[in-house]
Amino acid sequence: MYQLRINTQKSEVVLQQTVVNADNKTSPIPIVSQTFDGPNPDGSYAYSYETGNNIKVAEVGSVVQTEARDGVRTGPVDALNVKGNYSYISPEGTPISVSYVAGENGFQAVGAHIPTPPPIPPLILRALKWAEARREKERLEREKSAM
Repeated sequence: MYQLRINTQKSEVVLQQTVVNADNKTSPIPIVSQTFDGPNPDGSYAYSYETGNNIKVAEVGSVVQTEARDGVRTGPVDALNVKGNYSYISPEGTPISVSYVAGENGFQAVGAHIPTPPPIPPLILRALKWAEARREKERLEREKSAM
């Protein structure tokens, strides 16, 4: 279990992470490096840290204007775009590394350990292309007959 506590005193940020061991005794894991920038007036921020047990985290975020796509609002809205990565060693001893982006298209993570779908078989791909071409042909024929 991870517990993240942020204490702010005199604009100094202290980050502490505690890992609960299997025998239910807690051992503090030191933070060996950390940087924090923000939140800034424009909404941007950046942070990174590394723990004594090789957990590494880095993230940057910025506010961008985009078109509302929620069906309720219209026009430009502020949205947060985030890019980051983290890495750690799994309990099995395997290095895990994840890079991600998050924004108007949702959270998208990439890592060698994350499963990916198999490729579409060539026969199915040809059938999908044929069906799309057929739909387009029928649409053009409908437009032509409507004139």
